[in-house]
Amino acid sequence: MCTALTFTNRTMYFGRNMDIEYHFGEAVAITPRDYPLPTKFAGTLRTRFAMIGMANVTADYPLYAEAANEAGLCAAGLNFPGNAVYADPGHCEGTPVAPYELIPFLLGQCENVSQARELLRTVDIVSAPFSAELPLAPLHWIVSDATGSLTVERTASGMHVYDNPFGVLTNNPPFPFHLENARQYLHLSAGFPENRFSGELPLAPFGQGMGAIGLPGDFSPASRFIKTLFCKANSVCEEDAESCVGQVFHILDAVAMVRGTVITPEGRQDMTTYSCCIDTSSGTYYYKTYSNSRVTGVRLTDERRAGSGLSVFPLRTAAEFAFE
Repeated sequence: MCTALTFTNRTMYFGRNMDIEYHFGEAVAITPRDYPLPTKFAGTLRTRFAMIGMANVTADYPLYAEAANEAGLCAAGLNFPGNAVYADPGHCEGTPVAPYELIPFLLGQCENVSQARELLRTVDIVSAPFSAELPLAPLHWIVSDATGSLTVERTASGMHVYDNPFGVLTNNPPFPFHLENARQYLHLSAGFPENRFSGELPLAPFGQGMGAIGLPGDFSPASRFIKTLFCKANSVCEEDAESCVGQVFHILDAVAMVRGTVITPEGRQDMTTYSCCIDTSSGTYYYKTYSNSRVTGVRLTDERRAGSGLSVFPLRTAAEFAFE
């Protein structure tokens, strides 16, 4: 599942809920500049930009779920089962890129969304797993900076790179559905509603929040998309980083999954394993986990940007309580 969003208030923040019924060896990972990234088909690439994000690190390779580079470009891969169709490596259009390579491929080379869009025109996402033990994940991606966002999908009809005016992405159906679906909610408002039902009837709201009656509240991808968009569009907070980071987490909390409320076809309990917010101006990755709601930050410092190897920070998952 999963939800990703951008949030701009003087600077840009990138947030994500990881909704998944298991752990994948996740840890906060920093890839320094000039780090060698072996690819399946394009040789070894060296990163122009350092990046920070959540990843499974295997054989010194950061398998990022989401990340941001030091220039402020962000990307996240979200579940896209049934619609993600990757090309045959021997019959693809453009440079073949494996799904797990796409985030470091873009963030390691591109400074902004404009450069990412141009690079994406030259590539095709192909069916090539990292290893037999780590099979392919069916994904689509959001790529964002302070100027805007893209949605990247590889389906049976080929590569698609959409402008994403919302700065929001969830899961199925494909992105054109979400563009159209948003038009069904034009009537929603954060304001106190007026009686438009009838001028002849003395009707008045009986509680706060009734301007948003009809706002979806279930955990389906389409509903989470609309609720995230509504919360983001009507969000108000101060401009300082602490307020903005807190606000991103509040928006993510509005669509987070409580364990036991979503059961997968395999009978597992889906939940929001972690939520994160990246402050692109300071290069700080903030996160909290399902068991530990305290926010932890990891900084992309100058020393870590210029290092020779990956920096990996295990998650703080144990519950923490403060007593007075």
